[in-house]
Amino acid sequence: MSAGLLSFLLLLVVPLVWLALAYNRLVSLRNALRNAFAQIDVQLKRRHDLVPGLVEVAQAYLVHERRTLESVVAARQGAAAARASAAARWPDAHAVDRLDAAEGVLSNAVGRLLAVVEAHPDLQADRTIGRLTEELVSTENRIAFARQVYNDAVTDYNVGVERFPDTLVAAAFAFRRARLLHATRGVAEREPVAVTA
Repeated sequence: MSAGLLSFLLLLVVPLVWLALAYNRLVSLRNALRNAFAQIDVQLKRRHDLVPGLVEVAQAYLVHERRTLESVVAARQGAAAARASAAARWPDAHAVDRLDAAEGVLSNAVGRLLAVVEAHPDLQADRTIGRLTEELVSTENRIAFARQVYNDAVTDYNVGVERFPDTLVAAAFAFRRARLLHATRGVAEREPVAVTA
């Protein structure tokens, strides 16, 4: 084999090997991102499944808090629809943004409901409310952890998509940047207590 032919083959093979390795790396990062999103989806579904039970038990006690209960139900429906849309259209950035916003609305509505529950001794004494509240707080912690794992996967993926020369492969095969999920005010979180002198 002549040196010219060997040089030609190297010039042909090395870029193809690099292309294959870069593409496979981006596919691996995208699949890790999909898995992280699926874990968030599981935890959000768990939250959405807990909310109706909480509302149902609270309704018996909180007849005069109808607007609070209705806002929780509406926020849950909006969040469930946004979750389903984001799962079906992932990694569509707009669907992820709508999910992020809808989950923020739900977290705020549930937080207001739990504040009402804390203000009513009868509700605090109800075992079902206590169990549901504990489950909801546990789920919020799981969501926060899953959101962190997802955001770490998004960061790794975005670095892979943007790093030169892999960005050339990403552009050629339509690997798009993914969106981070923002932290929402969780059910377990409360406003800081104001201290006055």
